Amino acid sequence: MSEPAANRTNPAAVDEDALVEEARAARAHAYAPYSGFPVGAAVATDAGVFRGVNVENASYPVGTCAERVAAAAAVAGGASRIDAVAVAGPSADPTRPCGACRQFLNEFGSRMLVISAGSSGERRRWSLTDLLPEAFGPDALHGS
Repeated sequence: MSEPAANRTNPAAVDEDALVEEARAARAHAYAPYSGFPVGAAVATDAGVFRGVNVENASYPVGTCAERVAAAAAVAGGASRIDAVAVAGPSADPTRPCGACRQFLNEFGSRMLVISAGSSGERRRWSLTDLLPEAFGPDALHGS
């Protein structure tokens, strides 16, 4: 992933409805026995769509979020670009990515489309830059 993060994304080419459905389908497999808050995520990449779920742990900090699982699965599957992420939680209001997930996703493109879907059908959309303005990213390491 040598090209600058800002130039890697193509959110216009994303089928938002299909991506949200992938996130909702993934949510059924979440492991959330402690919070009771199962979350599913799906990322649209140059290598296809990858799903993720939150996986909790009795040692709370060891658990991980659905968005990071989906992004890691994408990297493991050969993706070099993430164009969009959809997040589906159990609440009526759209579930936004946490701060750690925002930072993690920023590694793969600050202009990434973020779609959040609530169980009521309500959706919100942002660019990752809107959710994480002036983020620390790969360019900061190279003095750009």
